[in-house]
Amino acid sequence: MTIKTVLFDFDGTIADTLPLCFHSFRRLFRHYDGRHVTDEEVVSMFGPSEAGIIRINLAKRDGVEQAIEDFYAYYEEHHTEMVKPNREIADLLEQLKANGMKLGIVTGKARRSLDISLKHLQLEGLFDVTVTGDDVEEPKPAPEGVLKALSALGADKGEALFVGDSDADIAAGRSAGVTVIGVRWLDVVQSPVFAVEPDATVASADEFRRYMETR
Repeated sequence: MTIKTVLFDFDGTIADTLPLCFHSFRRLFRHYDGRHVTDEEVVSMFGPSEAGIIRINLAKRDGVEQAIEDFYAYYEEHHTEMVKPNREIADLLEQLKANGMKLGIVTGKARRSLDISLKHLQLEGLFDVTVTGDDVEEPKPAPEGVLKALSALGADKGEALFVGDSDADIAAGRSAGVTVIGVRWLDVVQSPVFAVEPDATVASADEFRRYMETR
């Protein structure tokens, strides 16, 4: 099998943004609802975009739209402080791109927060397609986002990988019919142990390179 397309999840896969996401949601629910939510509770809300999560879970219904604006403002304000660029992952992405791979992102994040992160991490322009939570009717673990990315790229699923850190990522890739790689190369991930078995698990960019050399 020759790999020509590599699709990535974002939070916990390309960037160590999960701590910022957790912090932003904890602050928001404390401020608007007066309740404490744990990181595990935030993970259980994942699927929709950040705005979708807030609309579904915020008890203070008359504050929803302002809460969404506050979330994105806080996310951007604290991004540089809380999310550090990962040179190893950036180098891997640049190498894949230089080798002629089509690269994409399939994320539950809203396009607004994804654009903030790509700008701060200087990853703009590396990806041929980005499919966000705003672009799908059914978020991961449904395969819609993966299939949309493949279609936009004109890519063959038999020549594609989907790389992610969560059970939802693995399930989405499986349902889409692509080879799925689970990653454990960042400090904070969504699924510490995969309930759905990926085709391979890698713990570093170098391990990923070695995997690609066999394909």
